[in-house]
Order: sequence, then structure tokens, then C-alpha cells
Amino acid sequence: MHLQQRINAFSKLGQFLRQFHTSGIQRNDTVEANDLFFEGFKHQIKLANEHNGWFTKANVYFSIASWADALTTKNINQWTRAYNFENIEPKTVGIIMAGNIPLVGFHDFLSVLISGHNVLVKQSSNDKHLLPYLAKYLEVVEPGFKGKITFTQDKLESFDAVIATGSDNTARYFEYYFKNKPSIIRKNRNSVAILNGNESKEDLEALSDDIFRYYGLGCRNVSKLFVPKDYNFDAFFNAVYKWHPVIHGAKYANNYDYNKTVYLMSEFDMLENGFLMIKEDKSYASPIATVFYEYYESKENLKHKLEEEHDKIQCIVANGFIKNEIAFGHTQKPELWDYADAVDTVEFLLKI
Repeated sequence: MHLQQRINAFSKLGQFLRQFHTSGIQRNDTVEANDLFFEGFKHQIKLANEHNGWFTKANVYFSIASWADALTTKNINQWTRAYNFENIEPKTVGIIMAGNIPLVGFHDFLSVLISGHNVLVKQSSNDKHLLPYLAKYLEVVEPGFKGKITFTQDKLESFDAVIATGSDNTARYFEYYFKNKPSIIRKNRNSVAILNGNESKEDLEALSDDIFRYYGLGCRNVSKLFVPKDYNFDAFFNAVYKWHPVIHGAKYANNYDYNKTVYLMSEFDMLENGFLMIKEDKSYASPIATVFYEYYESKENLKHKLEEEHDKIQCIVANGFIKNEIAFGHTQKPELWDYADAVDTVEFLLKI
């Protein structure tokens, strides 16, 4: 199977996914194999929501729409153009996926297959419905994928390399267990935003998307703010108010109530608006319904701090602060060439 065949298959998958978006489902009968898969995918979305309360329809549709936008022929060509896929000897690459947001492991899945390798997937029990169904779609529109995609619920066996995503604790297990295999091991990371006090209402409203999308469960969600001394949070709270319906989600509300109780009983200083708490804290990983903040005295000192602690940070949201920053509102809209932990997955796969 040639690279162009693989590109065409994922482009067709993008066309299929484009029927499912946040504004509603709109069937397109020109999509290949739609009669076989359209109704079934609607059912898989329903199952994903019923199985995992964090996977609301809005969150699932947002993830699907993001991948639909990414999987165009133009984008995939632009992404793959940077690599040489000739003379690749197919290997079997195991992927251990997280389950914090819908389809969170899809980029690794895509990277392995687009590179010409076989994929062995161990999914999280929290996100097990969507990807196997999309894999079947790929096998129908491109029969060359048959036999190259395997899902397992057991321990990974008979593989040549591995990509594993988990917590700092599970990473230690992964590093030991896979010490004799080429690997990418991902640990905990969080995203931060740098504010200077001159942000527009539109900037801060966009930032609220970076905070609340997927209930803040993704590593690309902003969990911490760096603000100048004497920063006034009024404009921030006014801008994030558009997300106030988030408190109607039972799981989110339970976390909000629990964490607020802990803070009050511990007599921690914090500000809150009925659906979000902000607390001064030097940590990066904030609990659900909470955003940490830290004051900075100078841009130079903050840049130095971020460079020293880069292994804890996934995204830096800012406006004209640092190289490779992400614009407000764009953390959950990565391009195909935006790699997790800044590790080029395709380059790794082409060298195994």
C-alpha cells in the first residue's frame, strides 16, 4: 500500500466525520461507505456518552469536528511532505492510549498507519467505542489496512516499538516494562496561559474555551494562569461567564462542590464565581473546576521559569510572549504537525 493510498483513506475518513459536528448531524450521501457506517457511528457516539459521563455529546462532537477539520487531503499532504516514507519496513507499533477526552489517542493511531506500520492498540476503558468503529471504516474504504490494525484488551505482546501515554506513576512502569523497545513514554503535562492585563474581552472569552473544553480534562487545557502583580481578575471572570452552564453537569458540579469544601475547610484563599475557583498555587495540575494562578515580576524571569520546567508544560497560551506560543482559544485545535510533548512521532516511527 502506497503513501497516497493511506492519505486518500484518511481523507475519506475526514469526509465521513464531517457529517457529525457541534451544530448538528447532516448526512452527506456522497460520502463513501456511508450506508454501512453512518447510523452505526451515531450509535457509537451514544454508547460513548452512556459509558463515560465526561463524554457529553457536545464534547464528543467537538472532538469529531476537530479531526474532520484536520483530515483533509491538503492538511495530510502538508504534514507528510516533511518526511521520507520510502523503503519503510513495516513494524508493529503498540499504542497504550489515555481515556481523558474522546479520541485522545487518534493522532498516534494516525501517525503509525500513515507511516506504513501496523498498529496494536490498547485503549483505555473510558474511551473504547469510537476508534474501533473508525478503524473498520478505514478497512472498508482502503482494504490495504486489513490486517494492519489490531485492538487488544490484554497485555501488549509481539510488538517492535511502543507509544504509551499515562500519568507520572504509570510512566515509571512503562519505562521499566518497555526498556528494551524503542518507545515514546508520555507523562503528566498541563497547559498555561500568560496574561499581561491588556487582553481584550475576546481574548479572555477565547481563553475560557481553553480552560473549560472537555471539562478541563485534557493536557492541552489551561490549568494555570501567570499574571502580573496586582492583576485584577474582574475582566477574567466576566469573560468566562459564557461557560457557566458547565455547572449543570453532575460530575463537574460534584467536583466543584468537593474541591470548594476542601479549600474552605483548609482556609485556603481563593476566588470563585459559582462554577470556577481560582487559587494562588505554584503547581501546574489544578483539580477539576479550579484554575491555579501565580504572579510574575518580570517577563524575563517567567521565560526562564517556563524553560526550566518545560517538561511539565504542554501548551503556552499567550499573545507575543514567547516562541511557539498558542493563540487564545486554540489549544484544542492542534494541527497534524503539533506533536504532544514536542516529540515528533512520525520521525520516531520512521527510524524504528
